Amino acid sequence: MTRIDERLRTLSPERLKGIRRGIEKESLRVLPDGHLALTPHPVALGSALASPSITTDFSESQIELVTGAHTSAQGAIAELTQIHQFVYRSLAQAGDEQLWVSSMPSILPDDGGIPIGRYGSSNVGQAKSVYRIGLANRYGPRMQTISGIHYNWSLPGMSNADYFSLIRNFRRQSFLLLLLFGASPAVCPSFVAGQQHGLDTLSDRTLYLPYATSLRMGRLGYQSDAQSSLSVSYNDLEGYGASLQDALTRSYPPYQTIGVQGPKGDYRQLSTSLLQIENEFYGTIRPKRVIFPGERPLHALRERGVEYVEVRCMDLNPFLPVGIDDGTARFLDTFLLHCLLLDSPPDTPTEIAALARNQHRTASRGREPGLTLERQGQEVLLMDWAREIVQQCEPIARALDNNLGGQSHQQAWQAALDGLNDLETLPSARVLQALVRDHGKNYVDFVRQQSTQAQQTVLAADWSPEEQSHFEQMASESIQEQARIEAADTMPFEIYRQEYLASRRLDVARKA
Repeated sequence: MTRIDERLRTLSPERLKGIRRGIEKESLRVLPDGHLALTPHPVALGSALASPSITTDFSESQIELVTGAHTSAQGAIAELTQIHQFVYRSLAQAGDEQLWVSSMPSILPDDGGIPIGRYGSSNVGQAKSVYRIGLANRYGPRMQTISGIHYNWSLPGMSNADYFSLIRNFRRQSFLLLLLFGASPAVCPSFVAGQQHGLDTLSDRTLYLPYATSLRMGRLGYQSDAQSSLSVSYNDLEGYGASLQDALTRSYPPYQTIGVQGPKGDYRQLSTSLLQIENEFYGTIRPKRVIFPGERPLHALRERGVEYVEVRCMDLNPFLPVGIDDGTARFLDTFLLHCLLLDSPPDTPTEIAALARNQHRTASRGREPGLTLERQGQEVLLMDWAREIVQQCEPIARALDNNLGGQSHQQAWQAALDGLNDLETLPSARVLQALVRDHGKNYVDFVRQQSTQAQQTVLAADWSPEEQSHFEQMASESIQEQARIEAADTMPFEIYRQEYLASRRLDVARKA
């Protein structure tokens, strides 16, 4: 019996049944011709500031759909589908906009034409917009239009040490998820207009890399030269918190040059620190805790501990109506348990640097025959390592089915194994096949068709007057809540900004 098997036996049926997962999914609103929709966030969807289910990410054009926490993968996907049904119906009533079903964006305007998210006149709403203005000034707005899926996951009875052990192993092994579920091997040339990009030309309408899995998670995606200077350790909450606090409070010379405000008082960013706020820190996974209104996320983590992890490396799958399905979620559950049960030695700066190189290799060349990754100072075949991980997941999938009923986790596990045995069946390979076979090597035409198909599939599903009324009421209540927040504000924004960013608000209160 392996160590994983031994540890698996210590997980009670009650704990396995208590796994909770939620989904956050970003999508651009686009016009039928594939150009970015430049209209404001639709009023029918409610307030992007106050709605619990429908908000925006970087751009007014980038909808983010948020489920609650569910005790089954099926429940999470069902709620995500239901939110999509309301959004698609609202868009159809207002005009002809669609949701873009690929992680890499549609046809983009010039940088200045990408509308930044707006959240009203309240201090918290203004802060959200200024943060996004800062992102645009620091990294450029194009990078921020990339969309993905975040998978939030928790298991009852986990300590901070357990969560950080899981996180370390996830970072070591997340290349497997890029290989199995990466779905962004190609991009519209408008995304990299005027940039050095290192991509190959498939046609005048499409740039790509032949063995890429996820350009979103590679050098063209959420990357930052400034953040590459950070070597954040995940060995414990104390060390992680210290690393983040340094980045949140240390002024960074290039950002000092940008300044907080322009000559006319217009805000350019929230601060000149390496990170404006915690959410600016990019990574494949984050430790998270639900925060109180106005509370800093780092303070919440330090005060009350890790509540769940946020998996951030999942692409939208353009072949699935809502970008993810039950099987994907069940494999993620299995994989996350594997990361928890596997021995997890402390990380080191040397290993952290190697993991970044592994991520970039897998993102740009993951399906390349003979590709190697770095593991404990040695080069190993990616496919050998991937098969080892998937084989170790099999008893976990079996245990989940034994406790939850059915065979769905074993089926998800088998689908992963089948994908490794035939890489041409993986989403990234299927995207390239469809581009060449059916769409004249035109990325935008391919995603347009998939977006239309997804919309039709979702709209064809059953929808009751009660469901419509529920979402309309939620939208109305969120607009009222935004108005309440705005009416309650008395503090000038500049004082609010300084108070919110004060370093003391990151610390844990000292007990007498």
